[in-house]
Amino acid sequence: MYFTSQASDASLTLRLRGEWRAADLAAIERQLAALPLSGVRQLVIGTAELGALDLSGAWLLRDFVRRAAAAGAVVSYPDGQPEAVALVDSTLAETPGSDLAARLAAEERDRLAELATGERTAEAVGRRVVHSAEGVVKGLAFVGALSSMIGTALLKPHRWRPISIARHVYDTGITAIPIVALIAFLISVITAYMGAQQLVKFGADIFVVDLVTVGTLREMGVLLTAIIVAGRSGSAFAAEIGAMRLNEEIDALKATGVNPFEVLILPRVIGLVIALPLLTIIADAVGLAGGALLCRFLLDMPFLQFITRMEEAIGPYTFWVGIWKAPVFAILIASAGTYRGLQVRGSSRELGRLTTVAVVQSIFLVILADALFAVLFMELDI
Repeated sequence: MYFTSQASDASLTLRLRGEWRAADLAAIERQLAALPLSGVRQLVIGTAELGALDLSGAWLLRDFVRRAAAAGAVVSYPDGQPEAVALVDSTLAETPGSDLAARLAAEERDRLAELATGERTAEAVGRRVVHSAEGVVKGLAFVGALSSMIGTALLKPHRWRPISIARHVYDTGITAIPIVALIAFLISVITAYMGAQQLVKFGADIFVVDLVTVGTLREMGVLLTAIIVAGRSGSAFAAEIGAMRLNEEIDALKATGVNPFEVLILPRVIGLVIALPLLTIIADAVGLAGGALLCRFLLDMPFLQFITRMEEAIGPYTFWVGIWKAPVFAILIASAGTYRGLQVRGSSRELGRLTTVAVVQSIFLVILADALFAVLFMELDI
């Protein structure tokens, strides 16, 4: 409270207290606006308990006094008029006309608006930082719970729920074969075509085989497959678990003593870890077949020559590099989808938003992990 008020008959007594500064003007003005001035014939303003009063606060107090005087009240200061209010009064009294007063008032309002905007901006930044920190903590808690559940499942295989895992292998793996094969074929053909356009100029068209083979087995096969699976399965995981959240099915599982991580999260993670490497192998095979077809019809390269050069281009780890990445990508995709699904609260709009967030974060994590793998394999000379 910046003042206390006491009304009796036609008299109103205000006792100012605290600090009347520019940063507090909005709150002070709201309290002053709540005071009824109709019927008040005497306004007494006590300043003995007033801590500080800058020019902005003095201007606000003077405006309130003028409104009270216009309403027919006689204003008095038992403790003496504050110097800042007297300074404002004397400045305006010495200024001819009202243009300067209006200009000063406009400048004061602009300054207060800028101050309020700055405070709102600082508050928004602070809230965003706190929200991000809370999100990191919750994410780490989810990773810890998932790791604990995976460790428990490895020690106790009877808790794996094989029927649920098989369903998720079918949903995330077998049903994704057509789109994964089509994308792998088209990307491989495009890569071979673009490479051939440049290498033919130097008579090095045989190296198109190396480009397609190494690029597909090490990077494109697993990366494109993971991105497709993130769009399909990551969004499906978030939508399914989010819908269960909205329908309070997860709460029902907890009420019956069932661990949602064991029933909902773990089968999806294991199913995707099984499905993604298999999809990667299919993508690699189809991608190499697409490159062979383009070399056959564009460069007139026999299939036998393509296969021979492909065997020479494949190193000891060329195939396994892509396969090693697949389980890690699967864990990232499944974790992002299920984590965002568990965060759904309140409405179907939130379900749609978090499903989108799950897909975006899955793709981002996959690309980030692929970049880290590239650095790791370069350091290991693999």
